[in-house]
Amino acid sequence: MTGGPFRVIEGGRTGEPTPGLLIVGASEIVTLAGGVRRGPRQGDLARLIAEEADPASSPVVAVWEGRIAAVGERAAVEAELEADGLPLARFARIDAAGGSVTPGLIDPHTHLLFAGSREDELVLRQEGASYLDILAAGGGILSTVAATRAASEADLLTHGRRWLDEMLTHGVTTVEAKSGYGLDLETELRLVEVAYRLGREGPIDVVPTWLGAHAVPAEFRSRPDSVDAYVRHLLDEQLPGIAAHGRARFADVFCEEGVFSADQSRRILEAARSYGLLPRLHADELAPSGGAELAAEIGASSADHLATPSLDGIAAMGAAADADDPIVATLLPVTTWFLMKDHHAPARAFIQAGVPVAIGTDFNPGTSPTPNLTLAMSFAVINLRMTPDEALAAVTINAARALDLEDEIGSLEPGKAADVVIWRVPTSARIPYHPGADLVRTVIKRGRVVLDRP
Repeated sequence: MTGGPFRVIEGGRTGEPTPGLLIVGASEIVTLAGGVRRGPRQGDLARLIAEEADPASSPVVAVWEGRIAAVGERAAVEAELEADGLPLARFARIDAAGGSVTPGLIDPHTHLLFAGSREDELVLRQEGASYLDILAAGGGILSTVAATRAASEADLLTHGRRWLDEMLTHGVTTVEAKSGYGLDLETELRLVEVAYRLGREGPIDVVPTWLGAHAVPAEFRSRPDSVDAYVRHLLDEQLPGIAAHGRARFADVFCEEGVFSADQSRRILEAARSYGLLPRLHADELAPSGGAELAAEIGASSADHLATPSLDGIAAMGAAADADDPIVATLLPVTTWFLMKDHHAPARAFIQAGVPVAIGTDFNPGTSPTPNLTLAMSFAVINLRMTPDEALAAVTINAARALDLEDEIGSLEPGKAADVVIWRVPTSARIPYHPGADLVRTVIKRGRVVLDRP
């Protein structure tokens, strides 16, 4: 398997975990213990701070057979391990050298797999063309669809490995990967299968999402009932095929004016749920489309983008959270910046409404071609007015919730997967403070070191 210069290939998903690791010497350990963050707790990181005067009380993370065994003061953790029959001699020490230690980052919204490139659209937008203008002219998603349909499975695997390697260097240990650049059953199946295979290879876990309802493909656009005809195709052909394939975990729909209406999105997502696929949706990116309201109505795992939600949509998601069934608002701040918009998702309104907020890159070839989740954190702080602590919760425990994986990843708690990042800064508050910087020292995935920069 090919990889970047810092990738430790032997640490892939299929490798056996080392018996034990003990991470010592951290300036702080950010645990995110205690579940999903929302409202006033969005920025509560459950941070453990080192005491220089008393090294025995400094915080450590103990890992055993790929799982978090204990987190806390060193003396207490070591005593607990010995009492549990886990001899300290079987724990390799990793010195964090005064760096911050956090859970592995989770990117809950990517379009990882595609072919071709769309840098020409940047100039079109500078000249005043809108996203929907470019799409209507056959560009945008449709140009990527044409290139992706022509790409082989080997091409897509090479592409996916290249960008996952890049994501790993920014501390990402889990990503969601959407299909949606096929828009026919054959290519959609290929995209979902490649995403699944990449997750099996590791070291990054990949969660596949079917996004057949990403746009209406060219072969349907000449029909007078083009959107309805394509929706019927999705329901009658793509969705049964995807469900029988068994690899996709979620179904997604681009619920937007000029793409799929709220009613059409509801039909697709309710049918997907009947096949066992969990619903999520692109919502209210370009105009209020009823996406946030629909997400609350159907109990979606996540509503994403949300750059222009209605007040009713925010209230509906807030009510769902108050009823203890929160839909995560997954905001994508790089996208609005790259589209040269003068407005951004109302993160503070969602937080004030008690809605848990996650942050993703929206990595894709046209409107957010960055794989750097820490850069997205910087934009969340600068443009969405989130605090650094709120942004870190948004790419750890809340992002895990957006993928229905909060019981497995997203925090450093006993029993959870040992996905850990050691940073070359003494506090996590500096991660978004240095936009785009390479701040990762070590990445541990399921108890194995998969990237290390001495």
